[in-house]
Amino acid sequence: MPLNLRPDFYVLSLDEIPILKLKEKGIRGLIIDLDNTLTNWNCHNIEPCVYKWLMDLNKLGFKTCIVSNNGAKRIEATLVGLNVPFVANALKPRKRGFLKAMELMDCQVENTAIIGDQLFTDILGGKRVGITTILVAPRSKKEFFGTKFTRLIERMVLSKMNKK
Repeated sequence: MPLNLRPDFYVLSLDEIPILKLKEKGIRGLIIDLDNTLTNWNCHNIEPCVYKWLMDLNKLGFKTCIVSNNGAKRIEATLVGLNVPFVANALKPRKRGFLKAMELMDCQVENTAIIGDQLFTDILGGKRVGITTILVAPRSKKEFFGTKFTRLIERMVLSKMNKK
């Protein structure tokens, strides 16, 4: 199992993320994926429980930034009223989007984590820049066609990870 695909944490939902443990570790900036992490795929609204989760992060002193491969219009339409910075067209797992998010949050590698639902975009990208990685199970089975194909490979990698 290549080290660069093993997340530091794996959780089934946003509520299971060990936020206080991250804070103790010195994490203060959270890069968060959009589709199937904060929202269902291609959904343009944030559910009330996710909205509350984001507000609670803010109250605990975390800075947040959405990093997505989606375009700016799609992200803006979803984040209305949240006052959360974002990086659109990030081309994850390329480093550029992650580095831009850290710049927007005024954070460094050692105090930043990525929360996302995909090994080959979110986790690989986070590992490439050296930040803490948190893989969350996808919110929905409805996904972009290309992502469905990638999920097959992802399941094989995750099953090998679980055997070790």
